[in-house]
Amino acid sequence: MNDAELVERLFGRDEGAIGDIRSLVKDYCLYIARNILSNEEDAEECLNDVLLAAWNSIPPNKPENLKAYLGKIMRESAIDRLRKNKAGKRISAGDVLPLDELEFMIGTNGIQTNIEEAELSDMISAFLGSIRESDRNIFIRRYWYYDSIEAVSKRYGYGKSKVAMSLKRTRDRLASYLRKEGYLI
Repeated sequence: MNDAELVERLFGRDEGAIGDIRSLVKDYCLYIARNILSNEEDAEECLNDVLLAAWNSIPPNKPENLKAYLGKIMRESAIDRLRKNKAGKRISAGDVLPLDELEFMIGTNGIQTNIEEAELSDMISAFLGSIRESDRNIFIRRYWYYDSIEAVSKRYGYGKSKVAMSLKRTRDRLASYLRKEGYLI
């Protein structure tokens, strides 16, 4: 069953669609959550939250790529749970979220409107389309999938220092690009 059919079933309020969606995205979503949370129970709970969010948000939303849509919700759910779990606790350097590495560019106040969020997303997509595939892959593995630097280095056969340097250079180029586009001052 394709994404459009599953979305249409949700529009028709077919409860059976949730089981089919779970089968489709379970491994993908749990991979993302495990990388963020390092806890199987929390990852499973986030998956349930994602399925409920899909039920509640479709309709009115009508995503073209259901897997990416649910992956984004999973990332947000897992990040929220991690922050809740870490609230009031000391955080070691290894517990810093990958997106916290980018926060200095985007700001800590968050995105104020959906339009600004969509514009930023378009700018980042355009930027990623303009860089070498190897740098793009490293960046996406770290900041979308939350892979550790060690996992990225193993995946692509690079040393950890090469991955870390690629990430730093890509972040620096992204900051420069966002300044040039007028997003950053």
